[in-house]
Amino acid sequence: MAGRGGAGAMSKRLMERMLGMFRSRTQVGVDRAGNHYFSRVEEVDGAMKEKRWIEFKGDRDPTTVPVEWICWLNGQRKKAPTPEELAELEARRERVKQNVELLKKKEEEERRAGVRPVKTIGKTDTPNLRSFTQQFPGTSEDKKKGNIDLFASICYNCDVVQLKYAP
Repeated sequence: MAGRGGAGAMSKRLMERMLGMFRSRTQVGVDRAGNHYFSRVEEVDGAMKEKRWIEFKGDRDPTTVPVEWICWLNGQRKKAPTPEELAELEARRERVKQNVELLKKKEEEERRAGVRPVKTIGKTDTPNLRSFTQQFPGTSEDKKKGNIDLFASICYNCDVVQLKYAP
């Protein structure tokens, strides 16, 4: 410590840092939960660095912090999220939740009516694409010869089968 000026210099730096927290901070935004976000530029080891932090409204509950603000706090995004962006993303999340609920209801109704049997595919019960491709004339022989590659893409939730032949 003697080379840096001793305890007096250390307490001076600490005091300057604490005072700097209050006078040079810029409020960047507020989220829906009422949490406030701040930033300031300060010198750290001879280089100017931006510091970002949050002041919680009420309880310090990190689960109330939106993902967009977490990314800003961690430096994963340069600009803070705008209120318009946050509103748009919240509306999108709400639409996704509603769609999930509708799909769950539809699947439950179909299961009860017996319209579409529910089949779970695990590691022991995988689809047999070889028997699937044999349904199409000429594809299995051409595949053996190497003339045609057959790609089958099956969407189990929507009963869609797409075939693509590539030379």
